[in-house]
Amino acid sequence: MDFQYILLLKHEILLTLAALIILFVELFLPQNKKRNVINISLIIFAIVAFAGFIPTAQGNLFGGSFQGSRLTDVMKDILNLAVLIVFLQSTGYLKKSENADKMGEYFALIIFTLIGMDFMISAGDFITFFIGLETASIPVAGLAAYDRYKRKSAEAGVKLILLASISSGVLLFGLSMIYGATGSIYFADIAKNITASPLIILGFIFFVSGMGFKLSLVPFHLWTADVYEGSPMNITAYLSVVSKGAAAFIFTIVLFTVFKNITDLWELVMYALAVITITVGNLFALRQDNIKRFLAFSSIAQVGFVLLGIMGTGALGMTSVVYFMLVYVFTNLAAFGVAQAIYNQTGVETISGYKGLYKTNPKLSLVMMLALFSLAGIPPLAGFFGKFFLFTSAASHGYFILVVIAALNATISLYYYLLVVKAMFIDKNDKPIAFFKSSGLMRVSLFITALGIFVVGFASGIFEYIMSISSSIF
Repeated sequence: MDFQYILLLKHEILLTLAALIILFVELFLPQNKKRNVINISLIIFAIVAFAGFIPTAQGNLFGGSFQGSRLTDVMKDILNLAVLIVFLQSTGYLKKSENADKMGEYFALIIFTLIGMDFMISAGDFITFFIGLETASIPVAGLAAYDRYKRKSAEAGVKLILLASISSGVLLFGLSMIYGATGSIYFADIAKNITASPLIILGFIFFVSGMGFKLSLVPFHLWTADVYEGSPMNITAYLSVVSKGAAAFIFTIVLFTVFKNITDLWELVMYALAVITITVGNLFALRQDNIKRFLAFSSIAQVGFVLLGIMGTGALGMTSVVYFMLVYVFTNLAAFGVAQAIYNQTGVETISGYKGLYKTNPKLSLVMMLALFSLAGIPPLAGFFGKFFLFTSAASHGYFILVVIAALNATISLYYYLLVVKAMFIDKNDKPIAFFKSSGLMRVSLFITALGIFVVGFASGIFEYIMSISSSIF
């Protein structure tokens, strides 16, 4: 095996080394210097994230079980970037006294889940896909229950692990049917032999049901708001952006490659799921006051919009999904970053508690406003361009009614996003949140996200590059 092909595993190898180094560093640091683990971990992961952008060869490993391409590298780089921002936003939380003895394991657990996501994205067969999925899922339950002395956090962890187990069982059952019908677990072989037989259709339904849980598609979304509310704010951000982004990437890859010969079948399923997911997510978001539940239902609606890109199929569909997830990283993490900064300082996590925030903390209010406007798809922010390409992808295949339904739902989403803006900028409050100064690393993360909300939208070269590497696989 040539060394250049081993470099196909550069993301996975670097992440594994990073996790092990962080654990060993924490183990040997004296008690009075344990907090240095935070800065050391940030430096190590920043190096890993930037090293991921170094171009390497393309090809297959382990008999086709692992596939490396420029597109999968871009997907992994997007996830690395998102995790780096999450780490920057987590420093205030980790420095609390109750977390003094578990800082290293926090970084290690997230990195281990990221390794699983990377293997899942590069999977060339359903065994590697499933192992990567479970490697990514199991540690997340521990992260959801990270505040072990808080009932809601423990409840979130239990709910997540139980429901994840059920969804994995459903998914695995569907994969076994697909294997039974085609006689192979390899994506390329299944794509050649797949037909719209009853067994394949049933297996596909189970597959979509299992992945629907990971993506929080309606009606598989019921766990989302409770787990998001119970988890620590930084873990909620991780679940909303990184975990969901990885699931969206592999879901798109499998649909476009494995099930490409039965596109007529799964496009009908995606059509129905898109309509109900966007609509239910928006309607439930209207009723929320807790900021984490609010962003949970917002993220459900955003995944519904991602399905519009998938409806387009081909290079444009893949490009629109990857590009939108890049925009989503900056946009959603900006919103979660502001919410986390406020919660760490004041303990407030309700929208009603944000009333009058602009008078005391104008910079945080402006970042939150930019994030919400981008989520709503208001030009000239990046969220507008992300949704525009998703709509274009669906329209290119004649799904004009779906685009109209999505546009109407975008109007509904603008209303509830404006409710938060109204609370911060217009509503009066005799005792608004007092002025406070966020930590330096939190400010850095918010600057990165705010910059991304502007730059990614206007930098047309990003979309064109993703389109060029997506075209090479179709």
